[in-house]
Amino acid sequence: MINTTRVFPSVPVSLSGQLLVSHAGLNVLSSFVDATGFGALCEDRFSQFVPERAVHRPGRILGSLAVMLAGGGEHVSDLDVLRNSPGLFGQVPSNATVSRFVERAADQPEAFDHGFTTLSRRLRSRIWEAAGTRNPAALATRLDPLMIDIDATLVAVHSEKEHSAGTYKGGYGFAPMVASIDYGKENGTGEILAAMLRPGNKTANNANDHITVLAEALAQLPDTLHDEHGNLDTERILVRTDSAGASREFLHHLHSLGLQFSTSFALPVPNERFIHWINDKEHWEPALDQHGNQRHDAWVIDATKVIELKDYPSGTRLYLRAEPLHPGAKASLFDVDGHRVTAFLTNAPRFNVAFLDARHRARARCENRIKTLKNTGLGKLPFNAFAANQLWAHLAVLAVNLVSWVQLVVFPAGHVAGVWDMKRWRYRVFSIAGKLISSARQKRLLIPQSAPEASLFTELLEGTTRLRQRWRQGRHAT
Repeated sequence: MINTTRVFPSVPVSLSGQLLVSHAGLNVLSSFVDATGFGALCEDRFSQFVPERAVHRPGRILGSLAVMLAGGGEHVSDLDVLRNSPGLFGQVPSNATVSRFVERAADQPEAFDHGFTTLSRRLRSRIWEAAGTRNPAALATRLDPLMIDIDATLVAVHSEKEHSAGTYKGGYGFAPMVASIDYGKENGTGEILAAMLRPGNKTANNANDHITVLAEALAQLPDTLHDEHGNLDTERILVRTDSAGASREFLHHLHSLGLQFSTSFALPVPNERFIHWINDKEHWEPALDQHGNQRHDAWVIDATKVIELKDYPSGTRLYLRAEPLHPGAKASLFDVDGHRVTAFLTNAPRFNVAFLDARHRARARCENRIKTLKNTGLGKLPFNAFAANQLWAHLAVLAVNLVSWVQLVVFPAGHVAGVWDMKRWRYRVFSIAGKLISSARQKRLLIPQSAPEASLFTELLEGTTRLRQRWRQGRHAT
């Protein structure tokens, strides 16, 4: 007889009537949602989409969906995770109730979009003001502006949906365009301003779409970025894009609004003089990394006077960066000395070449925010109607922002969890299990003291409680 060694212990299972909660960690988000006054704001903006005497109001419907998406759910039916624990998450609406709400909202997409924009602006104003010295609007200046990144992505679908189409990569689905805010390295993960759903055959360099998504993004910026007359202080905002946003039409639009921009630029075919000049690094200066240290064998230069720019906004400058080719990369006509030469355009009031280059390269962080957004609802659009899927995209934006806002307003600067991504939140905090008990006519949630982030969980709930008390007392800032 051969005795096998088990990899994991085998424990018998039996059913219990105890009030156990599998995702008790999501109580962090549900408590934060309530603290912000989310229910009253939703009632003001979305009450037309539910019957007058309906039990489940818009705040409960939208809040439940956003918390579910943040926890890793992908479909309306995943609300079961919250629905099975009414003692902690309340009476969660049924799938049929959610479907009826989505159907009504999809019949009036402009009204819902407007409601979501104004809701987001109000929430963002309230939360940024409560952030005190970490308020992104208060930190934004003309020389160090608030960063808005715009980029397009692809979302594959596996069935026929309204306005879905073939993509340039040979897939099938949608090509949403996303505008997001970059808080800066080691200062949080940033947040999403707008996610505009588009058919899959839409191009990434569509100037009209850039203008549209930018308008949606600017409309959601908080009150502290506006003057006493309600006008947006555009001098304190910089828009970053890849080369798809370098169209003259879009850049002239940014210039007309008074916005700063920093956008990648596709270099024209060089002639022999340009190749010789680029190959000579005598007038170039060393590039910097994100920590301000010099990069090895990487160079930057202001090429505005060498490569002519035609019909671009006044004040536009062209900068080049040369760095070693990555392994396996194919050299282009510019890459004559083993370096890849790339370019970007900017009208920023700063002229430190290495600084501007490092700031523009930080645009790559928007890829992480888009990846998070796709893992939090945008990657799996569940409805057939285009307007309903756009509503789902709005909910994905809200779910991502809830976590970002918790990091911004509950945690102090430099907190280790202040830069965690969504997947880590799910695995370390949201998945914590608990048990509901009643004592002295009060419910309490018990969580294992041995849970990896038990102390963080209690810290978050205590911080949210203090935040709720401050808002109730009318003290908005710290």
